[in-house]
Amino acid sequence: MEIPPILDIQGVLVSGDIIGEMFCCDLEQCKGICCVEGDAGAPVTLDEVMEIENCLDIVWNDLSASAQAVIDRQGVAYNDRDGDLVISIVGGKDCVFTCYDSISVDGNEIRNCCLCAIEKAFRNGTSKFCKPISCALYPIREKRFQNGTVGLNYNRWSVCECARKKGKELSIPVYQFLRQPLIRRFGEEWYNELKTVAEELTRQ
Repeated sequence: MEIPPILDIQGVLVSGDIIGEMFCCDLEQCKGICCVEGDAGAPVTLDEVMEIENCLDIVWNDLSASAQAVIDRQGVAYNDRDGDLVISIVGGKDCVFTCYDSISVDGNEIRNCCLCAIEKAFRNGTSKFCKPISCALYPIREKRFQNGTVGLNYNRWSVCECARKKGKELSIPVYQFLRQPLIRRFGEEWYNELKTVAEELTRQ
């Protein structure tokens, strides 16, 4: 059955690519480059800005001197050229919360990997806030229309080519790879409906 370009899941408009495209982050290859490349920070809500500010003291020493200077000057977030609230960046690209450390993935140690200092603190148990939902959902991007409707698009980015390749090798659709972030954002009932629809559309 052909996957429609847009699906309506409980009032949320979902791009068919989120079901049809394959994706699985490959940190051994990319080493977290998505936190470094780009021309604007990740979108955040006012509530998330408050959460980030509350854990700033915890992650401060993990941040570069340049990132600390940016935060001192303009705060943890700013309004980009489209007027959207986004996380502050360094030098026009790096997220201020990037840090570098070794990480173990499937038993393999990846050295000098770009990590999120906020998520690192969460995983270490020193903070209760993980990271902004827009970061957790990537490569899904959320768009809110003027009538309040929420749309979910799949964002293709050249730096994620290795993730698309790995996703194809493992046959992991975007929506399955992002199961936990999608549940965090929309709830388990919503995700289960998406999963049911996806399985019906992709059943041979």
